Amino acid sequence: MTVIRPLTPRLLPARLAYDFEYIANRLADPSLLDHAVAVCVHRAPLLAVPVSGARRGGYMSFDLRILAEKTRSLLEGLPGFPDLRVRPSPYRDTCHVVEWGGQPPACDYDDAARCWFYGYSEAAVRAAGQPARSPAAADRSHRPPVLT
Repeated sequence: MTVIRPLTPRLLPARLAYDFEYIANRLADPSLLDHAVAVCVHRAPLLAVPVSGARRGGYMSFDLRILAEKTRSLLEGLPGFPDLRVRPSPYRDTCHVVEWGGQPPACDYDDAARCWFYGYSEAAVRAAGQPARSPAAADRSHRPPVLT
């Protein structure tokens, strides 16, 4: 007899996340990992990094909306995870997203601005093949021009 258990995300220590080293090597401020957590779904814990300093937002993707909702509830109240929200996918073949912190840059094709927003180091931005602009320059690139 097969027992079917409901999928229930759970929090684990950050160092147990499969992507811990990958993210740790890209963050400009590795001390953010002190308050990070691993979210375990489908036996694969993935890292949720809080916002602080240069890191202005974060996100995690989920195949099922119910998992996104449950994860949002798990992260709620943890320091560094403000303004938690679920952005449901309008399409069946794409993921639902749990976001926290500020709104990510609107330009999906500007990887440098997204890297700065998520608090990646200058080296990580360069490694992604993007020109390393300062966070202030990346921020200005998404503001409408001022007409005088």
